[in-house]
Amino acid sequence: MNIEKILKDYKNGRMGLKKVISYLKDIPYKDIGKVKIDFHRRIRRGFPEVVFGEGKDIEVLKNIIKEYKKKKEELIITRLKKDVYEVLRGNFDELEYDEVAEILFLNRKRRKLKDSGILIITAGTSDIKVAEEAKITCELFGYKVDTIFDIGVAGIHRIFGNLKKIRRAKILIVVAGMDGILPTIISGLTSSPVIAVPTSVGYGSNFKGLSSLLTMLNSCSPGIVTVNIDNGFGAGYFASLILKTLEK
Repeated sequence: MNIEKILKDYKNGRMGLKKVISYLKDIPYKDIGKVKIDFHRRIRRGFPEVVFGEGKDIEVLKNIIKEYKKKKEELIITRLKKDVYEVLRGNFDELEYDEVAEILFLNRKRRKLKDSGILIITAGTSDIKVAEEAKITCELFGYKVDTIFDIGVAGIHRIFGNLKKIRRAKILIVVAGMDGILPTIISGLTSSPVIAVPTSVGYGSNFKGLSSLLTMLNSCSPGIVTVNIDNGFGAGYFASLILKTLEK
């Protein structure tokens, strides 16, 4: 629950002192053993803590969900496989899940999306999962996102067919595996900042995305920042943070 709403509800007599204390006692975080839940994150950053789901024990995930359910707080868990979600759904009916982006939600807020000028581009269709993670992250910030999928440099004419749309964008998130060259090409065609996202898509010498990452880090085109391999969340967060900062 938003701390401002808690204080207003207390002031207006809609919430008693004991209930207020029960919400505030876990600031800045709640220690539940293996996990330290940062309920204070939204107050500090304007965005709730996001849990990285991959590799986490089922019981740990259940305990995290229970705590967020008690607080009626929004919970977002990224990189969560469908089979894990199916197990969790057996315990919590109210969970939502995006199968493409592999993101789980509890108490998901339905935000009215505003135009942002964020454009997400992928080199291939195999990069869409990471792009969808970035898209959903921007939407959680309240920003509408446009997309162009499958315009990698193997068919470079596809880029030029979308040039007007690319040049209208305020911020571009460019997602690519294989040789990872697409962000450099896009950056050379626009004056807007580019957030490059390397993916683990590719054959053996791709080294699970390392080749794409190094290409993007060594780009000769200025105006590019690079997030980690498959980190669509980080790209969407950073793009949204730029816009949020400008709005202030």
